[in-house]
Amino acid sequence: MSVKVDLDQLSSALDDFTFAYVITVGDDYRAHTVAVQPMLADGILDVGQVGNSTRSNARAHPDVTVVWPPREPGGYSLIVDGRAELTESALSVAPTRAVLHRPAAPGAATTPGCIHDCVPLES
Repeated sequence: MSVKVDLDQLSSALDDFTFAYVITVGDDYRAHTVAVQPMLADGILDVGQVGNSTRSNARAHPDVTVVWPPREPGGYSLIVDGRAELTESALSVAPTRAVLHRPAAPGAATTPGCIHDCVPLES
């Protein structure tokens, strides 16, 4: 099931982050992670140029994840799942799911069975 990502919320959230990691998988389903500086334009993350392994993985398995780490301990990470598209020179990602995520503080109320503090960016 696809949840519509609220692109206004995503755009606002991106203001709090400086760089990200794009995660792809190869045919052996091992993760391949590289640092990137994506920009959101017209609802699409422009990841920019990527290397051969990332290109090959995204071509074979276009479902990818982009993760922006928190700026400080205890802060939220931004996690965006999406569908990759390749051009001759760059990778772009159409977001399908976005969430701000961090471990919940001790004693904080969470969904039963959940140990995390998550804020979905959906409409």
